[in-house]
Amino acid sequence: MPHTITAAGHSELLIKKSRFIACVQAVSDRAAAQKVVAGLRAEHPGAAHVCWALLAGGQSAAVDDGEPSGTAGRPMLDVLRHQDLEGVLATVVRYFGGVKLGAGGLVRAYTDGVAQALLATQKVAIVRLRRLRCAVPYALEGLLRHEIELAGATLHQVAHDAEVTLEFSLPDDAAAAMCARLSESAHGRLRWLDDDDDDDDDAAAAAAAAI
Repeated sequence: MPHTITAAGHSELLIKKSRFIACVQAVSDRAAAQKVVAGLRAEHPGAAHVCWALLAGGQSAAVDDGEPSGTAGRPMLDVLRHQDLEGVLATVVRYFGGVKLGAGGLVRAYTDGVAQALLATQKVAIVRLRRLRCAVPYALEGLLRHEIELAGATLHQVAHDAEVTLEFSLPDDAAAAMCARLSESAHGRLRWLDDDDDDDDDAAAAAAAAI
């Protein structure tokens, strides 16, 4: 199960006079990550490199920022992947101390910087939610409210019209069983809705008004 972090974590290493300032933090996407990196460049104008790695679904990235290819961004990304993180940005600002570390030394420095920063954070599991909408006769509203409460789902909205429409969410891995249980309890009198159903209802209302 993927995890994210609740607050930013930091670490700092001094290796052969080079200073490595690492940070890990939760971000939503690549645009947010790039904004953070731009801020670090402005904050550290004398730094030789601002390297970063991002795990955010299909927007992952590994940027060496002038370090030899594969010695910074990729090792940082590997640390995030090894800990099964999602929606997390790792950055390392390097001030060059005049002594070259070699490829192996750079990989260790960037890996250790991110790993130590993560030690200062708390990880939490990411629970993916599914939002569901259904319509039932008024007589079944109480039953559905009870089932939703028993399942620990979150009821977001209830609308009363020709039928009662309920919108709720629950963990994605529990959604299929919940749908089956509700459909069985309603004995065929429950309709599952999606956005297209709203469009259909609006179109029907407009057609009726035009007659």
